[in-house]
Amino acid sequence: MNRIDAKFVELRDRKRTALIPYLTMGDPDPDTSLDIIVELEQAGADLIELGVPYSDPLADGPVIQRASERALQHRINIVDCIRIARQARDRGVQLPFILFTYYNPVLRVGLERFFELLKENDISGMIIPDLPIEEDGPVRKLSEQHGIHLIPLVAPTSNARIEKIAASASGFVYCVSSLGVTGVRSEFFAGIDEFLNTVKRSTSLPIAVGFGISNREQVEQFSKTCDGVVVGSAIVRCIENAIPLLQDQATRAQGLLQIREFVSDLRG
Repeated sequence: MNRIDAKFVELRDRKRTALIPYLTMGDPDPDTSLDIIVELEQAGADLIELGVPYSDPLADGPVIQRASERALQHRINIVDCIRIARQARDRGVQLPFILFTYYNPVLRVGLERFFELLKENDISGMIIPDLPIEEDGPVRKLSEQHGIHLIPLVAPTSNARIEKIAASASGFVYCVSSLGVTGVRSEFFAGIDEFLNTVKRSTSLPIAVGFGISNREQVEQFSKTCDGVVVGSAIVRCIENAIPLLQDQATRAQGLLQIREFVSDLRG
């Protein structure tokens, strides 16, 4: 069974909502990304999105853009990001990995090679935000062949496309909670509950919500209606704030603990 499917079955039996952190791979450096993955599993994360840094993002707000800039200074690429997953497995990490990448890096690697790498490095799913459902045929075919979930984003503005996107989803449906790019928010748009209920009626798969969720109260709010909650910019900002500690060997453990405690608090 795909690790994502197994995890949601486990969480459903435990009546628990998945906490899904997002990390920009290579921020502040590849070795630290690996250490942070280990810390997040110990902090109570259930799945992790491994973000591939990209120089021309469509969905990323300023916090994740800065993280990508820091990561790209190390010349990290999509293959390096994928291989960090295997390194994490070698250190005992068992939670499912989801690769978050734009389509151009995938094309540069080549579709066949891309899926071979995902399989070899034990990545269970992928999110490609700039690949619309109308154009995802080749990727969808290979994802089904390799048993790797192609997880769609569905937004409040999707309107009539919501049912079509949800019906073709695999793994879970990622619901975008806010209009615009990623980033910490204090409020969500007025129709969020109706939107989430519409998605739930359109699929038998788990639904997760993300974009803008940044604290324990918001995680608890969405845990009442969703199977998973994604926290991205708030964690990436926590890492950014910890960089001075992480870059000094004398204080590195303190910086990692700071990140771990932040995610532990999100879990509650």
